[in-house]
Amino acid sequence: MPKGTNQKRKLMVLARFLQKHSDEEHPLTLGQLQEELERWNAPAERKSIYDDMEQLRQLGLDVQTRRGVGGGWFIGQRDFELAELKLLVDAVQSSRFLTQKKSSALIGKLESLASVHQARQLQRQVYVDRRIKTMNESIFYNVDRLHGAIGANRVISFHYFEMNMNKERVFRRGGAEYQVTPYGLIWDNENYYLAGWDHDREEVRHYRVDKMTDITLTPERGRDRGSWDLEGYTRRHFGMYAGRPCQLRLRCAAPLAGVFLDRFGQDIMLVPQDEEHFTVTLDLVVSPPFWGWLFGLGAQVEVLSPAWAVEEFRQRLDQVQDVYDTAKTQEG
Repeated sequence: MPKGTNQKRKLMVLARFLQKHSDEEHPLTLGQLQEELERWNAPAERKSIYDDMEQLRQLGLDVQTRRGVGGGWFIGQRDFELAELKLLVDAVQSSRFLTQKKSSALIGKLESLASVHQARQLQRQVYVDRRIKTMNESIFYNVDRLHGAIGANRVISFHYFEMNMNKERVFRRGGAEYQVTPYGLIWDNENYYLAGWDHDREEVRHYRVDKMTDITLTPERGRDRGSWDLEGYTRRHFGMYAGRPCQLRLRCAAPLAGVFLDRFGQDIMLVPQDEEHFTVTLDLVVSPPFWGWLFGLGAQVEVLSPAWAVEEFRQRLDQVQDVYDTAKTQEG
């Protein structure tokens, strides 16, 4: 084998071996490196390995040396720190839209970015309360396909469904294809949503990606989004439900300040009314999930305006009360 070819092989073998089997706690000895090179039919003397390590450093690999008992060579700085990999593994493991199979595959790839010793620390299970992994492997690829359509500004077609009580798919619009110009993807409450211009309804709408099937990029160019703002659209849609947009004014108990700042962001204005209350005006789309969230805050919140929102919330409260009044009457 020509000398130049042998040298390239040596460097490749050493680089891979160091990346996979060494870290600060597990340096590799000269003997271990020589043994690995012999396994690849690229034997090397002691002095040449020192030279090889210097070449790897010049090529950008952070090869560190520790002298003395238990010393050797190891990879110092990596593209990802171990703490960063742990965060990524936790995010993948706890993500609901990824199947267990896809989660395992992605975690395996993340483990390859660490040494085999560090990878053992990444093999852990993250418990997230009531987390149910999806069974639909296609979501992962649908998201990628939608990103491509957004980048190419192409109209897409798809079918959209919901599940009935028999766990069967029921396609909306009688099974007709949706024609949508995709504007952006939204990650909200453990679900992916596509926001875009619905060519049939002639307005911007959003759709759960895991309920979309047969996604196809058409040759048609998409509709110009103009000044449409993805961040603003997401912020206004509580729980990504459709509803009636408004400027909703609320009167809240002072201890709820943190609750509203956490949910709606630091940009909202809390106006002190007295020592025990503040008012806040929210620019949002009023929907059933929002009313449910507000109901959970109990008597600490009062809807002040607009008048139709006050009346709608009152009617919803009355409807819930009627259910329990009827049940109580039947029991009597």
